[in-house]
Amino acid sequence: MSFSLIGTGSAYPARRVTNDELARLVDTSDEWIRARTGVYERRVLTDESLEDIACAAALRALEDAGVAPRELDLIVCATIRNDYITPSLACLLQKRLGAGCMSMDINAACSGFLYALDVADGYFARGRIKKALVVAAEAMSKMVDWTDRATCVLFGDGAGAAVLSEGNDLLSLRVTASGNAEHLGIPNIEGECPFSLRAGKPQHVYMNGQEVYKFAVNALCRELEAIIDAAGVRQEDIAFVLPHQANTRIIDAAAGKLRIGAEKYLSNIERFGNTSAASIPILMDECRRKNMFHPGDLLALSAFGGGFTTGACVLRWCKQS
Repeated sequence: MSFSLIGTGSAYPARRVTNDELARLVDTSDEWIRARTGVYERRVLTDESLEDIACAAALRALEDAGVAPRELDLIVCATIRNDYITPSLACLLQKRLGAGCMSMDINAACSGFLYALDVADGYFARGRIKKALVVAAEAMSKMVDWTDRATCVLFGDGAGAAVLSEGNDLLSLRVTASGNAEHLGIPNIEGECPFSLRAGKPQHVYMNGQEVYKFAVNALCRELEAIIDAAGVRQEDIAFVLPHQANTRIIDAAAGKLRIGAEKYLSNIERFGNTSAASIPILMDECRRKNMFHPGDLLALSAFGGGFTTGACVLRWCKQS
């Protein structure tokens, strides 16, 4: 017994920030950003909280699934930065939704949604739960250095959610990590302990772009091959690939190395940028609401992120349009 994905939802801030607006903040241009990243604009939190957009995505997924919050047995949230250190975003959602189930956050950076699916799968496998809500929500605008054109142009804010029920539509799932804080990370606050001898560092994303690019392309190809093989299907059998929306160059480079048609790789990075763990569920919800998926379609999801972490799975789509 694994699970079936029975509902999706997404939400994002109202404020669009275009490349031209960023060009007034840092030494860049719309042409420079598009050519190197594929991003045209991104959404940025203004008066909304991360909890606000996470809750909106969750409610849309629950409505899509026809599931009431009181029916949930588990809420897992994937996020790098909650509005609080504690309580968790999942606990905040539990209260706001009116659910009464166990709730927890996980942090696997951009691979967080896949890690959250893996956590939920374990509970389904043990017969502990019948319905689960998985939410990925990120506020990357709070963690970038808005004077650094190498990073601030990449990211956006958003939330995506999925409702899971008992089923057999997860064909394979794999998560990995190879600990690395050298090439990609975000320092945490040091606090105000009078005995600490550590100096605080700026809480901004730092990234070695070349090293991250190499890791990402290799990881995307390796993990897609591994989970498709584990699912017992051929690459040609995959209806769509939903890759982490980090950079179009990464997606294009990976697509050229596999036997999956380039037209099967889905993307919305031009309108949202890199929303970290939220990018795949946002993409999935958009495509689902456009009726792009049909019952029986095999979807391959693959993500990579800080850690270095990876996550990938093959799902059989079960929802009717």
